[in-house]
Amino acid sequence: MNKRSIGNIGEDIAVKWLVKNKNYNILDRNYSTGYGEIDIIAEDGKALVFIEVKFRNGTDFGYPYEAVNKNKQCRICKAALRYVQKKYNTADINIRFDVVELIKKDGVYYVRYTENAFEWRE
Repeated sequence: MNKRSIGNIGEDIAVKWLVKNKNYNILDRNYSTGYGEIDIIAEDGKALVFIEVKFRNGTDFGYPYEAVNKNKQCRICKAALRYVQKKYNTADINIRFDVVELIKKDGVYYVRYTENAFEWRE
C-alpha cells in the first residue's frame, strides 16, 4: 500500500470518529494549496476546525502528534488562511487547529484527539 492509500484509510477512520464522538459537521477533506494540505475541515458549533491526521503503526518512532512540528503547523496555518479567504467574506471567524492521532497496534486502531493542538503561526 502506498502512503496516500494509508493516509486515506487514516482520514476515513478519523472522519467517522469525529462525526460519531464529537458530532462535527465535516466541510472538506484534503484541501490543498501551494502552502500545503489540510486533512479535514469541520465545524464544531461556531468554530471552524482545521484538523491534521497523523497515523502510525505502533509508537516505536514516537507518537504521531510529534510529527506536527512548527514547520508543519506553519504550512497548515497558511493553508487555513487561504481557505478562509476563499470561502468566507469575513475575517471575524473562530478557528481552531486540532490533531487526530491514530495508532494501529495488534490490528486495533487507537484514537487520541487533541483540541487546540497549536495556535496560529506565520
